[in-house]
Amino acid sequence: MKIAIASDHAGYEMKEQLKNYLLEKKFNIIDLGTNSNASVDYPDYAKKLGEKVTKGEADFGIGICGTGIGMSIAVNKVKGVRGALCLYPSMAEYARKHNDANVLVLAGRLMGIDLAIWTVVKFLSTDFEGGRHKRRVDKIDEIK
Repeated sequence: MKIAIASDHAGYEMKEQLKNYLLEKKFNIIDLGTNSNASVDYPDYAKKLGEKVTKGEADFGIGICGTGIGMSIAVNKVKGVRGALCLYPSMAEYARKHNDANVLVLAGRLMGIDLAIWTVVKFLSTDFEGGRHKRRVDKIDEIK
């Protein structure tokens, strides 16, 4: 499975820790930056992340900023992205099961690394249920 990961400066440390964890678990990682904790603009990284997923160059994306809010808003501007800000594993589970989320967004300043790892694991290990949820996801994709 190929995972694209991106962050702004506030999510940099968490991105590095998650990247190392996922590499240890033998995931293929596409690191889109940032590469330090120097101030950057999260929309630039959200756009790169969303495009990697929607072009099929990554199976899923993980975006991280301070609260997750800015990254979540920005990545959802990319057509075909269903990004979900998840602060707990149960949120990630339902984002996949019910909403077929393809980008997980995390809050670097609000979550510890253990909670972030558990949330990522739940997101990556949960499948979309389809059924009645597919109709709703299709409606989301129709919104312009």
